[in-house]
Amino acid sequence: MKLHSSIGPNPHVVRMFLAEKGMNLPIVTVDLMGGENRRPPYNTAVNAAGQTPALELDDGRFICEITAICEYLEEMQPAPVLIGATPEARAETRMWTRRIDLNICEPLSNAFRAAEGRKLFESRIMLVGPVAADELKAIAKDRLKWFGDMMGNRQFVCGDHLTLADILLYCFLTFGAMVGQSIAAEHPWTAAWIKRMDARPSSKA
Repeated sequence: MKLHSSIGPNPHVVRMFLAEKGMNLPIVTVDLMGGENRRPPYNTAVNAAGQTPALELDDGRFICEITAICEYLEEMQPAPVLIGATPEARAETRMWTRRIDLNICEPLSNAFRAAEGRKLFESRIMLVGPVAADELKAIAKDRLKWFGDMMGNRQFVCGDHLTLADILLYCFLTFGAMVGQSIAAEHPWTAAWIKRMDARPSSKA
């Protein structure tokens, strides 16, 4: 297998997941800034959506979308468990991963594309108007507070162990901090949690 990767939070999620698994895969770097992902052969042979990352299997097939990639890797190498060892644990991880994705990652990313990243994205994908950026940033901030309020005394999103939900949230909050949305420090739970995540060697993947 090999991973087609680039800059950005989505590839970071898969690289961090791999690092936590102790899996070393060859990395094919895709020039996102140069638009390599939006032209052949990448968008014809690797990922028709023109997005990164993409996991290339040994038989030449490709798996795209970060959740699908991580779930495949979990099945290929179950230990250490990062999604769940039981149906209940897997359901809990998927529930929080979905909540984080829809409520925090999506508005944070769309706000960046509409404002700071507009020049890069306006010729590649359909965007909301620039005036929507402030509202999207406010939504991400509000939903992060909502999320943090539910965490209580948990060390990680699903309790006392790291899961895909933590990795997803971490990669997008650290990306947000680099593009003008430093919102993690605004809630006590996420502020303490992100320091714990920063200390993990996998965070540098």
